[in-house]
Amino acid sequence: FDEDDKGLIGKVQHALHVTPALVPLIVLVASIAVFGLLLGSKFFSPFALTLILQQVQIVGVLAAAQSLIILTAGIDLSVGAIAVLSSVIMGQMTFRYGIPVEISIAIGLTVGTLIGAINGWLVARVKLPPFIVTLGMWQIVLAANYIFSANETIRSQDIAAEAPALQLFGTQLKFAGATFTYGVVFMILLVFALAYVLRHTAWGRHVYAIGDDPEAAKLAGVNVNRTLIQVYALVGLICAFAAWVMIGRFGSVSPSATTGVIGNIQSITAVVIGGISLFGGRGSILGALFGALIVGVFELGLRMYGADPQWTFMFIGLLIIAATTVDQWIRKVSA
Repeated sequence: FDEDDKGLIGKVQHALHVTPALVPLIVLVASIAVFGLLLGSKFFSPFALTLILQQVQIVGVLAAAQSLIILTAGIDLSVGAIAVLSSVIMGQMTFRYGIPVEISIAIGLTVGTLIGAINGWLVARVKLPPFIVTLGMWQIVLAANYIFSANETIRSQDIAAEAPALQLFGTQLKFAGATFTYGVVFMILLVFALAYVLRHTAWGRHVYAIGDDPEAAKLAGVNVNRTLIQVYALVGLICAFAAWVMIGRFGSVSPSATTGVIGNIQSITAVVIGGISLFGGRGSILGALFGALIVGVFELGLRMYGADPQWTFMFIGLLIIAATTVDQWIRKVSA
């Protein structure tokens, strides 16, 4: 009996190790089923389920970015701040300086990429810990955001009238009672594109190798420093796209958007619940999307059920601890 039990546990562990997105997918389906039973058609409707996608689109894009960093055994506390600063640059360049909106968007995307590249250079070349680098950059970018914007908010009505391209990702698509936005479509396409790159290209395998063991990766011929800088620069670009998605979602451009303060925590939460190991080298970016959706399901489900919002934070905290425990167990048995 012990051998059979051990064999079963080994098979489960192997399945979770090979398919790290399996656990968050199961949790996501189970949570949707539970709230569907509790709330009936009010929750189990195309409108409610697509509303969850709309609510998590910003966090989903930031979680995709955060996943790349965590897969290299790093962490990025500046993702939300980069997104807010990039949105402010897009807006201010258009409205304060009269630059064509297309060029303003390109400038915002470029600035986000450059900030990410600076993070990568400090981590890879100067050998500073990612936590310290991005913690400092978080504060620098937030301060620059308020200084550059003069704490000025650009109203949704003004953007819609003079620069509608800034609200592109807020454009709605209706289908069979469901409402999608370009931002939701972008989030899904981004996640699947990154999943393909990570699994089916040499660069993606290098990212995993660096997270698993950078010294072994270097001995195998991987240019660790260059790959790290590329990862951080790509993350900066994705955060800048999150800025564009954010303008579409909120309609306005505000330097005090909460994403700048809590976006990093939200993205890390989605990544951890999504089964990506904080120790690097293991996980699926699809899991990060599932993690963001799990949080969205709990937030909407509990709100519709009339529960105290604090229950949401309690359940999310339990999920974070549970996900980390499962990750440790998989690593221990694998070893």
